[in-house]
Order: sequence, then C-alpha cells, then structure tokens
Amino acid sequence: MKSAKSTPQEITLEDEIHMLRRKMEQIFLEEQSFTSEIVIEISSLLDLKINEYMKANPKKKL
Repeated sequence: MKSAKSTPQEITLEDEIHMLRRKMEQIFLEEQSFTSEIVIEISSLLDLKINEYMKANPKKKL
C-alpha cells in the first residue's frame, strides 16, 4: 500500500475511504434513508475498504 501520492491521479486507500464516506453521507441526505439500496451498497463497500486499511495499517487509525 502506498501512503503518499506520487502523481495527481493516484488515490490512496485512505483517500478512497474518505471519498466513500462523504458520498454515502451525501446520498443519505438525498434519500433520507439508511435502508436505501445505494446507501447500503456504498456502506458495504466502505466497510470492505476500512477492513483492507486496518489490515494494512494495524496500528494506524483513520
């Protein structure tokens, strides 16, 4: 896992987690539902990414 960006196009796992979290929050505000299919889908993806991050960085917190 890379923690620093070497090019503007390269997105770190931490950046991806933050983007997914913001997207999930935005869609929740639009849908006004935690059980909306798209909110659940993004939440599940976010869970996977957080687990991936925690395995790669066991002592680091988001």
